[in-house]
Amino acid sequence: MNAALLPTRGVLFRWAHVLPVTDATPRVTLGEGDTPLVRAERLAARCGLDELWFKLESCNPTGSFKDRGMVVAVAKALEAGARAVLCASTGNTSASAAAYAARCGLACYVLVPEGKVAAGKLAQAVAFGARIVEVRGNFDEALAAARAVTERHGIALVNSVNPHRIEGQKTAAFEICETLGDAPDILAIPVGNAGNITAYWRGFVECRERGYASRCPRMFGFQAAGAAPIVLGRPVENPTTIATAIRIGNPASWQGAIRARDESGGLIEAVTDDQILAAYRLLAREEGIFVEPASAACVAGLLALGEAGRLRGGRAVAVLTGNGLKDPDTPRAVYQADVVRAPATLEGVERALGLRG
Repeated sequence: MNAALLPTRGVLFRWAHVLPVTDATPRVTLGEGDTPLVRAERLAARCGLDELWFKLESCNPTGSFKDRGMVVAVAKALEAGARAVLCASTGNTSASAAAYAARCGLACYVLVPEGKVAAGKLAQAVAFGARIVEVRGNFDEALAAARAVTERHGIALVNSVNPHRIEGQKTAAFEICETLGDAPDILAIPVGNAGNITAYWRGFVECRERGYASRCPRMFGFQAAGAAPIVLGRPVENPTTIATAIRIGNPASWQGAIRARDESGGLIEAVTDDQILAAYRLLAREEGIFVEPASAACVAGLLALGEAGRLRGGRAVAVLTGNGLKDPDTPRAVYQADVVRAPATLEGVERALGLRG
């Protein structure tokens, strides 16, 4: 290919020098990475912060942060000669795995908890041609089954237990340090299966070692109260929360999350569904950012800390992990649409808008 036509964007092109790739690793891309870092206009003060920035991972190709790690995992699977990939998923992983498998001509198999995956996420996996198996059980049981199947049949497992996923996801930390000129004081992030907090911490540590940053941030992880095994210190057998992406009772990267918290001097706490939905509304109505409920968990956590007087200034980055269109049912349940009917005339529209007496 003409060098002038080579992609300039994509995790494997942009960050190959910090990833475990070789000359034999296919340089796959759907344009993932390089997501915007947007400064909050109104919510920083409510959180007790001098600055609050949002890392919009919702701008990745399939609408979530999963694409960063998935591109590396699928490329390495191709390099190893795999003909199929498999994952267990609460939704976002399945969408990402199916997209990159389709891009690379691989079969994709997805195990999802029956009746517990948001429609927008499952629709993506269907569109990309994945074979979907609804498991009569929760995510943790689906992941156990996925591990067993891949071990027996030589299919590549692309959940976050795959170390290449963590490697790809750490690149977001490099982007944050590059954009801000250093690491923030705080990195706030939702915690479900805990691979992402593990990845960000690894990324920030490497940023400091490589000179991208002079320090590492305190890592603030937030779980949903009904699915907070790390906060409770024990697995949750039947996790419940409106935030389906973090509805996980026994995180695969539990120890990585603990390490990130402890080594950074951070915290992992729980927020209620009511707090998540309040942050979900504020992000949309006051910042113009539409996220899935799980993304709002970290903002809910910062708001709670601010209200309790536990934050006194500093710069924080909140990772908004997925697009609001992933979960189209929540807006209908949460919002009362401001809709009125009017005839298609100037006078009719003026009356409907309150512009005419």
